[in-house]
Amino acid sequence: MAGEKGFIGSIDQGTTSTRFIIYDHDARAVASHQVEFTQFYTEAGWVEHDPMEILESVKVCIAKALDKATADGHNVDGGLKAIGLTDQRETTIVWSKSTGLPLHKAIVWMDARTSSICKRLEKELSGGRSHFVESCGLPISTYFSAMKLLWLMENVDAVKDAIKKGDAIFGTIDTWLIWNMTGGVNGGLHVTDVTNASRTMLMNLKTLSWDEETLKTLGIPAEILPKIVSNSEVIGEICKGWPIPGIKIAGCLGDQHAAMLGQACKKGEAKSTYGTGAFILLNTGEVPIKSGHGLLTTLSYKLGPQAKTNYALEGSIAIAGAAVQWLRDSLGIIKSASEIEDLAALVETTGGVYFVPAFNGLFAPWWREDARGVCIGITRFTNKSHIARAVLESMCFQVKDVLDSMNKDAGEKGSLNNEKGEFLLRVDGGATANNLLMQIQADLMGTPVVRPVDIETTALGAAYAAGLAVGFWKEDDIFESGEKSKNSKVFRPVMEETTRKKKVESWCKAVERTFDLADLSL
Repeated sequence: MAGEKGFIGSIDQGTTSTRFIIYDHDARAVASHQVEFTQFYTEAGWVEHDPMEILESVKVCIAKALDKATADGHNVDGGLKAIGLTDQRETTIVWSKSTGLPLHKAIVWMDARTSSICKRLEKELSGGRSHFVESCGLPISTYFSAMKLLWLMENVDAVKDAIKKGDAIFGTIDTWLIWNMTGGVNGGLHVTDVTNASRTMLMNLKTLSWDEETLKTLGIPAEILPKIVSNSEVIGEICKGWPIPGIKIAGCLGDQHAAMLGQACKKGEAKSTYGTGAFILLNTGEVPIKSGHGLLTTLSYKLGPQAKTNYALEGSIAIAGAAVQWLRDSLGIIKSASEIEDLAALVETTGGVYFVPAFNGLFAPWWREDARGVCIGITRFTNKSHIARAVLESMCFQVKDVLDSMNKDAGEKGSLNNEKGEFLLRVDGGATANNLLMQIQADLMGTPVVRPVDIETTALGAAYAAGLAVGFWKEDDIFESGEKSKNSKVFRPVMEETTRKKKVESWCKAVERTFDLADLSL
């Protein structure tokens, strides 16, 4: 890779944990530290985070990773050129400019409390659920930040008062972190990047600025919104009181867009990230494609203020790895997430059991907020191995549903194939370490799945963005390097087509059983 030697740091602020990873010039992780933080489930369908706890988790991760790198003989103190930042998207915070304190806990992306606001807007607005799709590419849904912001404005007195006084500012997690890391109440920078902004419902996809008509329709004051910047540019310097004062923050992307960059996805290439949820993105190049099959139109990335914008089609799945956590934490079927592979491997099939983890509704391509989780096909023969395998299959079926929609939107399947005539799905995220999960994914899709050596491509993508901005790497280093793919593991389908077809039909039956269950009596 061209350029000078040194290191780039990457903050990866996810839904259940925070990490800081330090990369060398060959894009190898030399040190990292990870901290889990508290999930608050205050009511059915509600999920919250403590913004102050997240802030502290970032500080701890940076300090500990630096200590580890130094202990291993790396001169990170003198060699850290910049840091990048990637974060859970849509999660919404409103805080006080004068005190720096949150006015409410952060409302997490999967939180479903805004369903009544969504229904009200669908009835009131002429375009119904798709009223804002033309400008922002997104349907009205509990998923996106604008609805969460409206809920805070309507239901939290502290937020109402602060907006009246001109003391409130809004942001997603990236904005909250950058504001605090660049000074907070002492001149902290109030910014977001184009990818995080694209998930609020408030940014116009073509102009990459806040959409005035949308703000007017929803009654959201423009002055509480951050400035929008590109994914790769020097945003500001880290202030005193942090472990790395003076270091530049030079890259910022929402987690799924960071994974696109980490996987070096160019036009026509797709990736699936398996984390708390699962997120499948297809880079559609410089033109936004409107989906007719339940997908979202969003950005891939914009690698500099003057760089061209790459757009994407996205399918978002709310519950993927979170279903494994549910087996562990709520049912006690496994003691650790890694145990599920061995447990599921004890049986060759699910024994006719199908599990649909619609805990807070279903996202793409179904978009059913009235859906709730079901487990069907249970008999006296069913044991915990069958259920474990059904949970793994549920993740893969949901990814297949999204990819089927992508193929319909992007044209014939051939348009997504490589030179060998194959469609390759690039995968990443912690759950992809599960070989059985990856084989099930290949089997249910009927196409190969490619897993890179470094499966934590989200953090790598944020590092790439920062490295590009400060000249540490060049775009050719990222997009033209064949070395990274040489050691990738490829999972090829072995399931017969007739079996696959029958299983898909059964899955569709199970999905239909989840509809209209939100009002079941407690």
